[in-house]
Amino acid sequence: MNKLALKLNKTLGPAAEFLSPAGRRMYFPYGGILGQGAEAKSCEINATVGMAFEEDGSPLVMDCFRKAVRLDKRAFLYAGSFGLPKLREMWRAMEFAKNPSLKGKTFSNPVVTNALTHGIRICAELFAGPRDTLVCPDLYWDNYELIFQEAVGCRVVHFNTFRRGAFDAEAMKKALLAPGAKKILILNFPNNPTGYTATLADAKRIVSAVRSAAAKGKKIVVICDDAYFGLVYEKGIHEESLFAEFSDLHRNVLAVKLDGTTKEDYVWGMRVGFVSFAFKGATADQLKALEAKAAGNVRSGISNVNAIGQHLAINAFEDPGYAAQKREKFAVLKKRYHQIRVILKTHPGYARHFEVMPFNSGYFMCVKPIGVDAEKVRRHLVAKYSVGTIVLSGLIRLAFSTVPTAKLDKLFASVDAAIADLTTKTTSKGTHQ
Repeated sequence: MNKLALKLNKTLGPAAEFLSPAGRRMYFPYGGILGQGAEAKSCEINATVGMAFEEDGSPLVMDCFRKAVRLDKRAFLYAGSFGLPKLREMWRAMEFAKNPSLKGKTFSNPVVTNALTHGIRICAELFAGPRDTLVCPDLYWDNYELIFQEAVGCRVVHFNTFRRGAFDAEAMKKALLAPGAKKILILNFPNNPTGYTATLADAKRIVSAVRSAAAKGKKIVVICDDAYFGLVYEKGIHEESLFAEFSDLHRNVLAVKLDGTTKEDYVWGMRVGFVSFAFKGATADQLKALEAKAAGNVRSGISNVNAIGQHLAINAFEDPGYAAQKREKFAVLKKRYHQIRVILKTHPGYARHFEVMPFNSGYFMCVKPIGVDAEKVRRHLVAKYSVGTIVLSGLIRLAFSTVPTAKLDKLFASVDAAIADLTTKTTSKGTHQ
């Protein structure tokens, strides 16, 4: 049991006896992303949060969403547990447009969720239990463990994310073939925290590995966490969702696609997401049954997703300026990404203090400090350099989505200096002793 959960249970004392097993496992991750972000709120450079800001520090919001706050009275009605029918139809049509490989594939209509986190929770409750195993890269969003392991009691197994600068599909395959009942594989591209999306070669290896494990009798639910979908900044990257490949891969594979407006459309507080299902040979009735399962989960948890957010999404998608505005906001992030590439290329000396993890997309990139603890570096950055970062899996995550282009140089110079400070301090201690 997580130490934070144990601490809460101890604080509750005899009252902890009222908790269910899931209740005893639950905790709030004070020391995780949220806690680290709180420590960085007053920093000059705050590269912690998974949102995006303009160069002037204001939220990177599209006008087609912002101006639509004036809605008619229908926005105050219940939306239904499946979501607004019009929004579901629109999102499905957009999925085909964004993923041409879905043409000819059969998949369910999307069910509206309270953004991605809620969709992950729905999947955990529908597919994962104490006898099942979540197979997850070792560089992952920490909320996966809170949902799958603590909330539903699923066992979590991590595999090595990278090997020689590429996605380690062999490590993933080994984890899928390990003894155990059903496996739930979660793939997040662009990845949080690394900002890495599978290359075309990676994608082929990933799909082949899942097909091979399924052919050997493994039942696999593949969850495609597409929260940052579309934010790809390099050529040779697999730009579509792997959901298309998994939708009819093998009868032992059930594919789930989680996506939404949050990161794709820069509306983090609107909380509108979608969950879609597919499997080889699925009939229309079978897919409707999965939609009903998901909607039943929504009904039992929150009744239905807020209608105002859904109407905002419909209005924005119908706005003639939607596509152009989205390209404009994408260009802001892409410019910062390429500026980071320039900074790293022109400062080869940074390699003495940190290793740059593979990245090519999304909101983030990560560096691995050399010779010092990442958490010590994070705290030192806040205290001495007024720079906020996040530590996950021993890496320092830098959210360039929140940092103006003009401050990126200072961000990396500060990380380099902080590690140098701590390295010097460690060396001095060793010499003194």
